[in-house]
Amino acid sequence: MIEILRTEKLTKLYKGLKAVNEASIVINEGDIYGFIGENGSGKTTFIRMITSLIKTDSGSFVLFENDSLEKVNDYYVGAVVETPSLHLNMTAYDNLKTQALIIGLKESLDLKIQEVLELVGLDEPELNKRAVKNYSLGMKQRLSIAVLLLSEPKFIVLDEPMNGLDPEGIVLVRKLIQKLNQEKKITFLISSHILDELSKVATRYGFIHKGKIIKEITKDELINSTKAYLEVKVNKIDEALTVLKDLKLVDYEVEGDIIKIFQDISINQIVVSFSNHQIDILSIKEKDNTVESYYLSLLGGCHD
Repeated sequence: MIEILRTEKLTKLYKGLKAVNEASIVINEGDIYGFIGENGSGKTTFIRMITSLIKTDSGSFVLFENDSLEKVNDYYVGAVVETPSLHLNMTAYDNLKTQALIIGLKESLDLKIQEVLELVGLDEPELNKRAVKNYSLGMKQRLSIAVLLLSEPKFIVLDEPMNGLDPEGIVLVRKLIQKLNQEKKITFLISSHILDELSKVATRYGFIHKGKIIKEITKDELINSTKAYLEVKVNKIDEALTVLKDLKLVDYEVEGDIIKIFQDISINQIVVSFSNHQIDILSIKEKDNTVESYYLSLLGGCHD
């Protein structure tokens, strides 16, 4: 497995302020890398640097373990940054044909275009009678991905692809990304602030805040960190931990006089067990730990 992208202390300044501040990440072949950050966190600036749309001020990045961008071009890196760039007065077919001619694709042109339209779910005959300006935002997003697919890219970068989409559009774009990753073995970098939706497709994550990468984590690690749990506050923490041991509970965390229990156990069973050992429960509640709450907890640990 090769590294598709590695950045080392990538930095970009605007008027003396660090929009991206020594950002270092690694994306491996086959990843769907979710790049998470609030608006203004530096996501788009980072993406514009790794796609060579703007220059870096310091730091470096390497694509496909190769320092030579001329050689990297052979691997076809595709990107949709900020908004889809399409010819709105043309049909989907004509958009793809125009792009195909630009990149020098001539052999079996019509067949290739039809294959790509089918792949992104825009191959219905009636659709090709309509100008792209009459497409929904989700359809435009899928068409912009179709334009990239003509070059058979190995790495696709999408900047906020779900932003502004209706629920159906979000589902269709998500399923397309999964399909291309699984069937075409395309690696993705997807930036978004829609965390719950991104969590349904990403296999690895990078969290960015004020231009700094504050965490990289795998899907399994995120799942473990966002499990629902039982939060119990007690007056005798040591005795309570002994009771948990007797109950054969091992998946829990302790924060002062609060215990977070991640294993499946009922509130009633905890109450009875602690009461039998004269342990007072000061508070007890079931809590959901979403991707958003996990991200906010990361921000709580950041210090400027």
